[in-house]
Amino acid sequence: MNGNLYKNIVIATDGSINTRRAISYGIELAKLSGATVYALYVIDTRSTISETWTIGRDMIYNIMKSDGEKAVSEVKAIGEASVVEVKEVVLDGCPSSEIIKFAESINADLIVMGTLGASGLERFLIGSVAEKVVRGSKIPVLVVRGRSRSETSS
Repeated sequence: MNGNLYKNIVIATDGSINTRRAISYGIELAKLSGATVYALYVIDTRSTISETWTIGRDMIYNIMKSDGEKAVSEVKAIGEASVVEVKEVVLDGCPSSEIIKFAESINADLIVMGTLGASGLERFLIGSVAEKVVRGSKIPVLVVRGRSRSETSS
């Protein structure tokens, strides 16, 4: 399959176990097509870090940034094991908007991301970054559902 289907693939990660399957899919697609992967983590600074906070704000931001750096470095390690070039990117802002803007800025051919598969009230209350990216992106999006609790315990 070493063709020109994919040249740039964005793998959006939040560092959770839920995104591991999506990372595997994205790395495999990149390996098969010879694409470069951009491992992307977005620090959600909209609501997590209030503008009115003063004490501890920098500390919380630094912890979130460290989590992001760890998440993208894990994608890079998986990519290196598969001989796939991975570039690490950590951005600040609204995750869905930043994922779309970044993917467009590098002329990505595909965005790969995981989802919990939340539904009903839970999805209504917390929203779904994946759903917002799917709805707002002009670039194709591959959403990979994470394993359910029953799948991981068996």
